[in-house]
Amino acid sequence: MKKSLRHWVKEIIIYVVIGMAIVAGVDLYRSQDMPKTIPADFTVQTLDGQSINIVEASYEAPVVVYFWATWCGACKFVSPSVSWLDQYYQVVAVSSASGSDQRVAQFMEAKDYQFNNTNDPNNVLMREWGVKVTPTIFIINKGQVENITTGISTPFGIAIRVWLSK
Repeated sequence: MKKSLRHWVKEIIIYVVIGMAIVAGVDLYRSQDMPKTIPADFTVQTLDGQSINIVEASYEAPVVVYFWATWCGACKFVSPSVSWLDQYYQVVAVSSASGSDQRVAQFMEAKDYQFNNTNDPNNVLMREWGVKVTPTIFIINKGQVENITTGISTPFGIAIRVWLSK
């Protein structure tokens, strides 16, 4: 007996909802120890010498803070999405344990990543933010952590999180 289109649409919706619930549960579990607020004067120095106060910038529009590493397998899928998102929202990335500033800058240039990046060769920022896995994305709005996600995320998934944080 042939299954109707209605049956298949219903099945797909069920699996999507189950998948979203699993992703939300994993994100909630992984983000338990991460800060919900950040210091008001939290400023990073990017590889190109720019100083960015993340909290101050978040009062203008949500800021995406992206923890990643050059050696991270999952980051190979997420970083292009974050680079695309940088066209629409401010992104401040933190490369963790990825070598010297020069090495990270060369890596970003080779991959054509356009986002602002600060290098964290000794994982100091990762520890301060409670990040234990890369990639991890924080959405900061009006000085508050509005959303945290870890692992692989799509451009649409990240954009929706930013939009929901407004």
